[in-house]
Amino acid sequence: MLSIRGLTKRYGERTALDKLSLEIAPGSFTVLLGPNGAGKSTLFQVLTGLFAADEGEVTVAGFSHRSEPAAALRSLGVVFQQMSLDLDLSIRRNLSLQADLHGLPRKVAAERIVEGCRRLNVDVDLDRKVRELSGGNRRKVELVRAGLHRPQVLLMDEATVGLDPKSRRDLLAALHEDVATRGCSVLWATHWVEEAEQADRVVVLHKGKLLADGSREEVTRALGEPSLEQGFIARTT
Repeated sequence: MLSIRGLTKRYGERTALDKLSLEIAPGSFTVLLGPNGAGKSTLFQVLTGLFAADEGEVTVAGFSHRSEPAAALRSLGVVFQQMSLDLDLSIRRNLSLQADLHGLPRKVAAERIVEGCRRLNVDVDLDRKVRELSGGNRRKVELVRAGLHRPQVLLMDEATVGLDPKSRRDLLAALHEDVATRGCSVLWATHWVEEAEQADRVVVLHKGKLLADGSREEVTRALGEPSLEQGFIARTT
């Protein structure tokens, strides 16, 4: 569903991504685990077309970033690390704007907005301004927004930063439900080891390079420590 081959991105003399290759299967939940500065956000910026890679190729749902960029980007939904909602608009207006950008018919958009907000328990706040919401509920709205056009791949970049434990748990549960019901693929970037607990697959990134890739147990063994957390700390500090 998402194919990354030999991806390299440099900033002057610093290499943020170093010949990174990765394949994400349909209907899977993959955690991209890496410390700050590992290259996670750079990877997401390349995947979403904000930055151009220096080398390598990306395809999303079979569409090439280079030759079919519009089709590739239509297949993606994304929640960036920094909140990007308009604080002075209501939930409904924020989501309607996104639906318009994707060309969704108004009736379809209205149904999906209500459905998505109900699923994440923010439907009672549909007409409240976003600035009146808690951080956890703002993230939920961003997740609804990312899925309005029914993308085949969801990218989540440090999506739980600043959230309390319950909000973090609720957000992860909602994403796992999305994988189960819609069969979308999720790539979840984080530096929190506990967020890899229920992942189908864990990918460890450090200094732009792939350190380990596999199930939680396989990655733990590959890192050579008794636990994933111990191995992650030992190999990335």
